Amino acid sequence: MASGYSDAGLAEKQLLELEMLLQGKHSPQEYDQDEKKPTTLANMKSFYSSLWKSKPDHGALKRQKPPKRALRRTAYLDGLRGFAALLVYSLHHQNWARLDWVERGIMENSWGWERHYYFGTLPGIRILFSGGHTAVAVFFIISGYVLSVKPLTLIQSGPSQAGSLARNLGSALFRRWVRLYIPVLMVTFIWMTSWHVLGIQSSHPDALSPEKTYKDELWRWYCDFKNFSFIFSENTNHYNDHTWSIPMEFRGSVVVWTTLLALAECDNTTRLFVEAGLVWYFMYIVDGWYCALFMMGVLLCDLDLLALSDQSPKMLQRKCGQWFYWLLFAVALYLGGVPSISNEISNLKTQPGWYYLAFLKPQAMWDFRWFFRFWAATLAMISIPRLPVKKFFETGFCQYLGKISFALYLVHGPILWTVGDRVYAATGRPQLSSMTMAPSWINLFQFPGWGPKFLEVNYLAAHLIMLPLTLGVAELVTNLIDEPSVKFAQWAFQTATRRKTSATNEWKPASQRID
Repeated sequence: MASGYSDAGLAEKQLLELEMLLQGKHSPQEYDQDEKKPTTLANMKSFYSSLWKSKPDHGALKRQKPPKRALRRTAYLDGLRGFAALLVYSLHHQNWARLDWVERGIMENSWGWERHYYFGTLPGIRILFSGGHTAVAVFFIISGYVLSVKPLTLIQSGPSQAGSLARNLGSALFRRWVRLYIPVLMVTFIWMTSWHVLGIQSSHPDALSPEKTYKDELWRWYCDFKNFSFIFSENTNHYNDHTWSIPMEFRGSVVVWTTLLALAECDNTTRLFVEAGLVWYFMYIVDGWYCALFMMGVLLCDLDLLALSDQSPKMLQRKCGQWFYWLLFAVALYLGGVPSISNEISNLKTQPGWYYLAFLKPQAMWDFRWFFRFWAATLAMISIPRLPVKKFFETGFCQYLGKISFALYLVHGPILWTVGDRVYAATGRPQLSSMTMAPSWINLFQFPGWGPKFLEVNYLAAHLIMLPLTLGVAELVTNLIDEPSVKFAQWAFQTATRRKTSATNEWKPASQRID
């Protein structure tokens, strides 16, 4: 990997080293070394030689950038999660901008439904417009993977790491509720408060009507959140129903950690069999699709870590050609576009290209769509790191989306239900709510409705405002709410696990104590 310095930057660095050398000081590289031999005449000669070869650039000081950090092995997962969050944004905006139920039917059904043939509904392509639900499956399988990386690393290191494993699992479980629920609490509180301070009202069809007083609103918000915060209930957050997946995220995390704790003393083969068995149990025996996704993430992580240490099962050591992973990726794209207009299996059998696939639905599953989304997310997770498409998810844009993905998931709804309603009305896509809440905005800056299906001019024009605004607010929430909540959870755990030692009367964290 390149060092990140230009020739001119390197020359400037070498000049600095020469100046420090003449002053009898060490070079910057020597500060990280305990011992280093003095610079010799040969070193100086080499220095002058390299300096002569360097190309002068008087603008180096302005253009010089810090060295690029090497991407982590799992950096592509951050990008994949960020891109998945963008797909959720896309789905909700596509649904909002289509007042005509026929248009919504075209998007939510398969290619060729009622003889409607559009490029945007082709298998694979449709993911970009209606793949938001499949993106949630991707969220869950990524969570299962990343939550188990450290515990599995310790488990595979052997019994000597039992103490570290216990501390890791305890810390993770301690911090998880704060990590997931504090951002929800803060975002819904600000959203609820804006109704009374700014006079804003949500255009969501099922939105709550503001209470007469802020005091009454505050009490209703408190009752709503406290019920939502109980992870084993099915209560919905009525201030932001996009957060329906948060309790599942927590329950799935608990499944991951309890499973790893139970299997900590098992050998590799036993552990892999049990993990695979739990995936089968959650998907085919009981209707626990989200737990199956988390456990599949654990299984894939376990296999990857074993491969890194050359301990893969023999049956998986044979390398497959890249064509095989392209095939898996293509199947993932197809299954990820499962028609989502209805959860009735009889409806799926009427969809072009899905009749025979409908018979694969497990008996235990109530909503067949999550069965196909499970396999779409699984095949994507298997194929992406082994294909050139991995580089796309490692790009700066996808990494940026990954950083703000949680905040983007939380704020895109409230922004859509307020600003979005007015912007779409202004560009020529008014909703029924626009007639009563924003009549003066209707066709204010009307654009034509022609263009490819799902990419019409008046739809794209709205996103000249909506996309930058939503990303900007998401970044703000990330910096002011999301990241501080992570730090607060870490501080709370460190504070809660400190104990006084009798000898020195000093406080020490649990990781430094010997009980």
